[in-house]
Amino acid sequence: MHSLGRAVSCGFTLKHCCHGGRSQMPFSGPAVARRQLGRRLQALRESAGITTQQVDDAQLASKPKLWRIETGKQRVTVPDILALCDLYGASPAETSALKALAAQTSERGLGQQYRDAVPEWFKLYVGLEAVAATITTFDDSVVPGELQTADYTRALWRGARPDLTDEQIVPHVCFRAERQRVLLERCPAPRLTVVVGENVLRRAVGGPEVLRAQIEHLRKLADRPGTEIRYLPFSAGAHPAVTGPFRILQFDDVTEPDMVYAELAVGAYYLEKPAELQAYRQISELLISRSVPLAEF
Repeated sequence: MHSLGRAVSCGFTLKHCCHGGRSQMPFSGPAVARRQLGRRLQALRESAGITTQQVDDAQLASKPKLWRIETGKQRVTVPDILALCDLYGASPAETSALKALAAQTSERGLGQQYRDAVPEWFKLYVGLEAVAATITTFDDSVVPGELQTADYTRALWRGARPDLTDEQIVPHVCFRAERQRVLLERCPAPRLTVVVGENVLRRAVGGPEVLRAQIEHLRKLADRPGTEIRYLPFSAGAHPAVTGPFRILQFDDVTEPDMVYAELAVGAYYLEKPAELQAYRQISELLISRSVPLAEF
């Protein structure tokens, strides 16, 4: 479901990056701050020779909570910072720096602004997508959310959640509108490479007219600098991503590790290990080599 898009009522428009003197958006945010804070806390704990069980025994954080903190999936309060730094024997300077970083994790990113429409497991991705320098996406079932039209999005929600009223769908599609705006109006703009299966371009989500408008929208987006949209034709046969859609996020900040995001129906995997990244990069390269530009569709 979190490949969904936007609603017309949200007043969404697309503009080129830096148009009209738009200022450059900083490569920062609560999701990045949480990840940086988590890595630094984990490094402090490990250098002090303290196990997650010892933190649990000290009643400072349960093992599940500590895992969420160290992986950047949970906001950390200043009292948490003070207690953990005291246990880890952190210096006053390190403690002060971590307190300042913790303050950044409470900023209101998109995941917080639309918290009722965004599941917890997706909020980290939203924050990281907003600051990624390069995003490579493959989807063999639907048009990726950040590229969808309003009508296509509403049709997806109605098909996937027939129990929801149109009014209940609006917050979800409005969130997609803002997510798309942030991504496509960002300056400097991210480099986007998107590969979709041919079936995505033929499945009449919302009917033939909705699909036709969606494809035309994709063609316009493909004309944007730094954006490449391709499709994997049926004639390509078997492909290396039969296990499902994925995204690779790369960051210009050398302190921010690249990441693979793979979504499930009720959760997601965030993969950062070198072997995992290498495997998905190879899959991505193969998909790109076997796909063709959208203009040829």
